[in-house]
Amino acid sequence: MKVGTGVFVVVVVCLALVAFSSAFVVDETEQVVVTQFGRPVGAPITNPGLHFKIPFIQTINRFDKRFLEWDGDPNQVPTKDKRFIWVDTYARWKITDPLEFFERLRDERGAQSRLDDILDGETRNAVAMHDLVELIRCSKNRVPTVNEKGSDELDVEFAKISCGREGIEKIIFAAAAKRIRDAEYGIELLDFRFKRINYVREVQRKIYERMISERKRIADKYRSEGQGEASRILGEKERKLKEIQSSAYRQAQEIRGKADANAIAIYATAYNQSEGSRNFYRFIKTMETYEKVFSGRDTVILSTNGEFLKLLDSPTGKKR
Repeated sequence: MKVGTGVFVVVVVCLALVAFSSAFVVDETEQVVVTQFGRPVGAPITNPGLHFKIPFIQTINRFDKRFLEWDGDPNQVPTKDKRFIWVDTYARWKITDPLEFFERLRDERGAQSRLDDILDGETRNAVAMHDLVELIRCSKNRVPTVNEKGSDELDVEFAKISCGREGIEKIIFAAAAKRIRDAEYGIELLDFRFKRINYVREVQRKIYERMISERKRIADKYRSEGQGEASRILGEKERKLKEIQSSAYRQAQEIRGKADANAIAIYATAYNQSEGSRNFYRFIKTMETYEKVFSGRDTVILSTNGEFLKLLDSPTGKKR
């Protein structure tokens, strides 16, 4: 009984191991290719759930159903107008036929290597067939706000383009997708984009220097125009100021002349009224003259016969 029980236990354990080795679960994000001695057996398993295989003989190879990422390395690439730039790209792809993928590429590492060759090659070809402005600009209809043509690098901002960066991305995507389909790798290219485009360090430094020089030239031009406009405004201000001063002086003189005429008329009228009025007028004008001529510290020697001292000798101006 003990020997039979031990054999039974061994058999049960072996059956459990066989069952455990033959059963496997496929996740909803996975697809599986079963191989036997390295060769695929049957159709790929794409339905999630519990599946079985021959234990110890067959092997499962799992592949992702989801979108996969390809991240290219930055490369130094020349453009059509002989500008060397750094181009960094990325793409998205997926496995559409796991059996074909396994037979041609084996795993994702092999796919990434093949995508490196195809996408980097098509990127170099597309960049070499277009000018730098096509890679930098996206819009075809941008109108320059300033028409400055002193620098080749600054012309990039205002030059007309035929397709732009998005158009070049579509060209690279179409060419690479066609090569992948023709090669029957069991994968599909979903998207391609430029991550970053930049000048190489040597060219970048020269371009920055030229851009700074160009901007300084434009600033000097605006400064010169501003100074000319300021001089014109100051000249206009001086001219108007002189016109206003001249007009004010003329009006003041006219008013002063009218006032003097009125004063003379009043004086004449008062002088001609009577002898007393004339004497009083003479007295007032003489006092005003004294006030203007003499000060508290003056010493004056005059003849008694002079007209200036008549009123001092007699209020009526007659000698006594």
